[in-house]
Amino acid sequence: MGLKVAPRRNVLSAINNGGAEAAPVVEFSGREDVERLLAEKMKGKSKNDFKGRVEQMSDYIKKLRACIRWYMELEDGYLAEQEKLRGTLDAENSRHTQLEAQLSNAIEELKAANLDLTRRCENLEETLSREKSEKLIAAESYEKEMQERELAESSRDLLTVDLERVTHDAKRFSEQLKMVQDTNKRLQEYNTSLQQYNSNLQADASKSGETISKLQKEKSAMMETMAALRECNNSMSSQLESSRASQQEAIRVKEELRKEVECFRAELKQARDDRDHSVAQLNNLNIELANCKEQIGRSSKECESMSTKVSALEETCNTQQDQIQTLQKQLAVATEKLKLADVTAIEAMTGYEEQKEKIKYLEERLAHAESQIVEGDELRKKLHNTILELKGNIRVFCRVRPLLRFHGDSNGLEGASISFPTSVESAGRAIDLMNQGQKLSFSYDKVFDHNASQEDVFVEISQLVQSALDGYKVCIFAYGQTGSGKTYTMMGRPGNDQKGMIPRSLEQIFKTSQSLESQGWEYFMQASMLEIYNESIRDLLAPGRPNSFDMSASKQYTIKHDPHGNTTVSDLTIIDVFSIADVTNLLEKASHSRSVGKTQMNEQSSRSHFVFTLKISGSNKNTGQHVEGILNLIDLAGSERLAKSSSTGDRLKETQSINKSLSALSDVIFAIAKGDDHVPFRNSKLTYLLQPCLGGDSKALMFVNISPEASSVGETICSLRFASRVNACEIGIPRRRTSTSI
Repeated sequence: MGLKVAPRRNVLSAINNGGAEAAPVVEFSGREDVERLLAEKMKGKSKNDFKGRVEQMSDYIKKLRACIRWYMELEDGYLAEQEKLRGTLDAENSRHTQLEAQLSNAIEELKAANLDLTRRCENLEETLSREKSEKLIAAESYEKEMQERELAESSRDLLTVDLERVTHDAKRFSEQLKMVQDTNKRLQEYNTSLQQYNSNLQADASKSGETISKLQKEKSAMMETMAALRECNNSMSSQLESSRASQQEAIRVKEELRKEVECFRAELKQARDDRDHSVAQLNNLNIELANCKEQIGRSSKECESMSTKVSALEETCNTQQDQIQTLQKQLAVATEKLKLADVTAIEAMTGYEEQKEKIKYLEERLAHAESQIVEGDELRKKLHNTILELKGNIRVFCRVRPLLRFHGDSNGLEGASISFPTSVESAGRAIDLMNQGQKLSFSYDKVFDHNASQEDVFVEISQLVQSALDGYKVCIFAYGQTGSGKTYTMMGRPGNDQKGMIPRSLEQIFKTSQSLESQGWEYFMQASMLEIYNESIRDLLAPGRPNSFDMSASKQYTIKHDPHGNTTVSDLTIIDVFSIADVTNLLEKASHSRSVGKTQMNEQSSRSHFVFTLKISGSNKNTGQHVEGILNLIDLAGSERLAKSSSTGDRLKETQSINKSLSALSDVIFAIAKGDDHVPFRNSKLTYLLQPCLGGDSKALMFVNISPEASSVGETICSLRFASRVNACEIGIPRRRTSTSI
């Protein structure tokens, strides 16, 4: 059965992305931990403690994600083990089929060998039957010879009467008897050799088993034949003894017969002829006996060769039988392993089904928790917006630049007479300035001293950046005299510790948008960058834009607002961005195109207002929600007094334009705070561009940057007083009171 693993990996990657935020690590070691997690109940201080409930719910969801991750890892382990068992099972099956094929081949070979052996045994039986028939024929001829020999002996008995007459032939007759005795001895030796051969055959037959049993029967028949031959031989020896006795008796009567020799000479001649005939027959019989011996020797050699072949075949059969038994044992072991593998696979499948049910239950719990997360996220957005509204829709932060080494006209912060109150109420929110013996105190939403890092500053504005992702219009701008650190605050310098508010805000937006993908959110972002120089708009991302102050060849850009509060600039370059790297490249390109110049107050003074706009469009495919937010990050040109900057020509025109636009910005803020019917947005390109971000439910934050040098105390007081007026404005929901002692 096919298992779809890809969706589970997507869920696991979504859980990992969703748990990218800092969260306590939850370890699961067994089912008890899971049941303990499922039995956990939400506790809150009160029914209206939404923040506590949201935190508890987020912690509970993180634990659930960790639990699901643990279950999915277990499931992946089970799947891997199952695949391994399946591979082992397939290997055992293939091995089993190979063993069956080998066994079938071996059985076929054994059957062929058995047929060959049966054929050879049949041939041996035929050969033995032929030898048996030949032996019977030889026995019959031997019996005939014995009969003839008996006839010769009977004639010899008749001739014993004539022995006295033929004494000169007695010796020849005795020699013939010796020859017969020699023949008998050879027959006895042959009989002993046959007995030895029979004993060898019996030993070989005992080793051969059932197949040689037939040969043993035939050998027993041969033994009977040999016994008959022995009986015949015994009878011949007894006849020989009787002939000897008769010979002795003939010698005794030799004298008596000598007289009758003469009369028997004629008969002796006839007896000689008969004797010659008998000798010829005896020679023929000896020749036939020699032929029989040769045939018996050949048959014995053939029997020995056949017994050798039979023994070799028996050894081969025994070896193959051992191999068959070994293969059968291996087959039995493989069958047992296969059974164990089947049992293990069944257990694994049972465990997998149980884990699948648990995962299904957890997925249902996760879906319910995710729905609660969506509701909690909506509540978080409302609470977050309420908190920001309580803090004020226009907030003011003050930042003091550290002393620069090349400024030799001041003696540190003491020389500039800037101090920071340490009381509980004013710590981190107030700044004191001594001017001509008079102490001036200012209070803002937040005050950063010269030791504050870029990270410390960004922590305070990170919630405002989050509002842009929630679908609000957010505007953050830096205000102050030239050389007070506005560009450093907004843009920063290369290096992680030196990055400004713009790069850090964009990093947070992209990181948060990626973490929200697990909840079904998809964000589409567009970036644009422009500068307002001498009340003219310049596109910093326009292709082939020269770094020049000549405005003759520049385009005329028009600012338009639609009824929904969206702002567009005609012919402005808008680029889709998908990562922080894309925005970094755009910021680097814009920094090379921005208008800067040298004044008596700053070697590298920004002579224009830099506006970075990020349009954020988000949609949730699960809930159908859609949000559109705008983040404006602005580095305003430095304010400076004409008497002190001594600007002339183009620099004078730039200074006048900068101061006019900054004055228009303050007029707009004060008009909105007072609730005037007419707000002078059109008095400046900057205020008209930021019109949607300075009213309604929009969020605005102003950084007032000041220089600590004693020579800049006049500009510092002007900046702080302007910031105090902005801080005292109430736009949207009224907020806390701020105190300013001048």
